[in-house]
Formats: sequence, structure tokens, C-alpha cells
Amino acid sequence: MTYTINRRHFLSACGSTLALAPFARSVLAQPSADYRAMVIIFQQGGVDCHDTVLPYDPGAYNAFAEIRQPLLNLYGQSRERNALLPLETAGASTGFALPPEMSGLKSLFDEGSAAIVGNVGPLIQPTSLDDLLAGYPNLPPRLFSHNDQQSIWQANSPEGAQLGWGGLFADAVVASGLSATSPFTSIATSNETLLLTGLNTFPFSGDGSLNLELQQIVADSTGLSLNQLGALLTNQGQTAEHILMRDLSQLTIDAFSDNRAYATATASAPDLGVQFPGGRVGRQLESIARTIAVKDEFAINRQIFMAVAPSYDTHDFQADRLPALHTELDGSILAFTEAMKNLGRFGDVVVATASDFGRTLSVNGDGTDHGWGGHHFVVGGPVNGGAIYGDIPDPVYNHSQDSGRGRLIPTIAVDQYAAELGRWFGLTESELDTALPNRLNFSDTPLNNLLG
Repeated sequence: MTYTINRRHFLSACGSTLALAPFARSVLAQPSADYRAMVIIFQQGGVDCHDTVLPYDPGAYNAFAEIRQPLLNLYGQSRERNALLPLETAGASTGFALPPEMSGLKSLFDEGSAAIVGNVGPLIQPTSLDDLLAGYPNLPPRLFSHNDQQSIWQANSPEGAQLGWGGLFADAVVASGLSATSPFTSIATSNETLLLTGLNTFPFSGDGSLNLELQQIVADSTGLSLNQLGALLTNQGQTAEHILMRDLSQLTIDAFSDNRAYATATASAPDLGVQFPGGRVGRQLESIARTIAVKDEFAINRQIFMAVAPSYDTHDFQADRLPALHTELDGSILAFTEAMKNLGRFGDVVVATASDFGRTLSVNGDGTDHGWGGHHFVVGGPVNGGAIYGDIPDPVYNHSQDSGRGRLIPTIAVDQYAAELGRWFGLTESELDTALPNRLNFSDTPLNNLLG
């Protein structure tokens, strides 16, 4: 799909590099009860799906343990079968379990507000091992590359992509009138913004540390405060002869204004009634919770947020690193869900995880290598939870979805996963086709009951 980058889009991109708000201006609307917020947590580095959703049936666990024994030895008792948290649905075992660090997600699964989607990844069309052996030509480009697969997950194209499906979702809800135009429709809590970049809507930086960093840069380089710089740019923008200079000045002025509006609104957020973990993921989800708490200040009915969870590239020292990452993610999501319940917004919010790729079932000594498909969590009041959607293959080699060394060939495409989120968000089928063109190549709908 080809898009033309116009002057408006170019100027917004310039503003985003300064960690400022985008070009689009707010158009006030009356707050509506029909509010929905989508929160994407992108786990950078590639999550070991085999160490996140583990086999629990004795036979499957033993097969898994035989392959993973060198790594399990490094874990000690925490990956023994009796230490795992078995998942049940309707009183029956699913055959799978979570690691002990994910007791919060286990409790959410048990209460029916968390689900697992198995074996998700980039696909252009349905693909199996037989297709690969036959020289199947239609595969996503640059598989197993971090930067490219992060980009494909977010934008259906490898590194260099410009428009993300979240941004195109935001374009759609604004264009249809489902939500008012606002600089706060899409909010990034880190410097990762591709997913949220659309043609006409652009991510606002809700990361206070980035804005503080900007203030310091401005002070060091110009000796001015942001307000003083804004006044200077206002004067220059009114007198500049070149259209781009006037536009860039106005963009920066608007960005300062939006940053002040955002800071003022979120400063008035009520007590969330929960203590968030102090790590990076916890801080981001607390920021998102505070923004949702004051959503009526922004007078919009739809918001998309993106948080980043780094450091999942566990090529080595996995037994030391991954449990801490699981603990941080689990505690942060649990705190966020409690905050949403306290605010009475749990039924309006869906949290979904994503990552570059899964990892190999095989071990490389003390870690795992780049994979393809992986397993993800979807959490929230609208989730038909307590269930595993899709297919999680047995922990063995040489099955129909094994591309080698237990590297899973996805059975659910990113387009299908994102489409279910977009459908709940309010997009029409035509709007989904525009944002997610590859979904037309898949006839089945394995996730059509995921969100109510």
C-alpha cells in the first residue's frame, strides 16, 4: 500500500522528533459514555513464548523438559511442573500453565478478564511447514530481524515504514466522527511511535521524562525557557517569509500549548487507589491510567496508547533476566486493571501485548534464539477471558508449524489479531481492510469471540 506524505505529515514528523505534540488541533466535543481505550504493550526483543505459556499436561511437560533441560537446570525449582500456575477453563485443565512470576495474570485469567492468544505473528497468508519446504514465496520480509519485525508488527512493513495500524485506526475513528479530532487521541509513553502514526493523526508524547529532557535541551542550547522560546517562535512565525518556517513555528507553538494542557489535566487526576511497580512498565501504565482518569478533559471517545517493555532479547542469562521481566509486566498489568476498576473504567479498556517475535524451543546454552510466532495476553473488562484462543503447538520438533528448532510458524496473523482490537474499537470492516490489508488473505476468524 502506497501513501503520499504531504506537508502536514512532514511537519508532524518533525514535531514528533522533538517529543512534542502533533499538528492536529483539538476540536471540543461533549464527553460521551461510549469511551474506549486500547493499550498496546510492546515487549521489545522477542518474548520466549515457550517460557511464558508452558505445557502442563505431564506428557507434554516431560517432552518440553527434555528439550529445555540445560535451561531448566539454570532456573532451579521455578520451572518444575509443581511450581507452575495451571490454567483452567470451565473447571477443566487447558493443558497449559503460567510461570510463578505471573500470578496476577493467572488471577485475571481465572476471573475471566484475561485471555491468551496463541501463536501470533506476521503472515501474508496462511503458511505451514509444507509451504516452506515447497519454497513458498509469499512470506513476510526479513524474518527474525529485530528492527524489521518490530516494524512489521506495528506497520505491516519492514524498517522504514511510516504508518502504523494504530494510527490508521485513529484516523478512521476521527474521520467517521466516532471521536473528535484531538492531539490526545494517540499517546505514546516512550519514544516508540510508529504504531500510532497515521496519515492525519499523530502520537502525542505522554512521557514526562521526554518533555523534561526537551526543556533541558532548550535551556542548554538557547538559554530560554519553553515559554520564552514559544514567545520567540510566535513572533518569528508571524514575520517569516517561507511557508515552512511559518508552519514549523506554529507547530512548535501548538505543541507547547498541548503539552501544558496535558500536564494540567493529568495533574488533576484522582487518586488511582493502587501502587504501581516502580519499573519502566509500571511508570508507563500509571501514566496511561492517569490520562484515562481525566479523559473527559480531552472530550474524546477513543484513545490508543502504546507502552514499551524493553530487554526481552534473552539470547543469554535468560534464567536470570526473564523472570524479572515477567514479574514487572505482571505486576504492572495487575495494578493497571485495579486502577481501571477503581475508576469505573474497566469495561472501557483493553490491554494487549505484542513483541518482535517468539523464540526457539531449542536452547543455545543459557538462552534462546529469535523465533517467529508467539503467545500474547489480552486483558480488560470487554475480554471474554479464561480461555486460550488459537493453537499452541506441542513442545516438540517437526510438527506442521515448526520451521526449525521449535521456531513457530504463526497460525494467527498480526492482521487478524489487530483486526479484533480494531473491531471492538469501532472500525467498520472497510476501515479494517484499509488499515490491515493482509487480513483479506485469511478466511477464518479465530478471534471473533475474544472481545464482547
